[in-house]
Amino acid sequence: MTAAPIPANERERLRALHDLLVLDTPPDEKFDRVVRFAAEQLDMPIALVSLVDAHRHWFKSRIGVTSTEFPREIAFCAHAIMQPDLFVVEDAQADVRFADNPHVTGGPRVRFYAGAPLSAPGGERIGTLCVLDHKPRSLDVVELATLEALRELVNDALAGKSEEEP
Repeated sequence: MTAAPIPANERERLRALHDLLVLDTPPDEKFDRVVRFAAEQLDMPIALVSLVDAHRHWFKSRIGVTSTEFPREIAFCAHAIMQPDLFVVEDAQADVRFADNPHVTGGPRVRFYAGAPLSAPGGERIGTLCVLDHKPRSLDVVELATLEALRELVNDALAGKSEEEP
């Protein structure tokens, strides 16, 4: 398993994440609606709004997993925040970075992962809107666009914007 590198702006990224005051808060319907929609529209058994803290990967909203967090060092999302665009792993068993990851070899048996990095208002990548499956797969152009659009809804919710604001 390849551990995700630490972003060069880690101090600023963590400050931006903590400034949002969302870590360890109760479920919120704004995020839950997006996660439900992502799971349904993309036909995925797992969907998450995840936030990558210094040592953990915490779920603001989740479908398909019971845990509210996992260690950062085994989180696919810790890899996803290293880039601004979607991070897709079509078959985790065939990817040297993830083949021996405990999430691949054990529960929840991840084979497919797609993560859309979430950004704080200052642009720091703080987590992901991600979908996962137990089988290898890919996303078509429409599905990728759906995940991108849903990411923007989550970014707006994190920034405290309502749906009526421009």
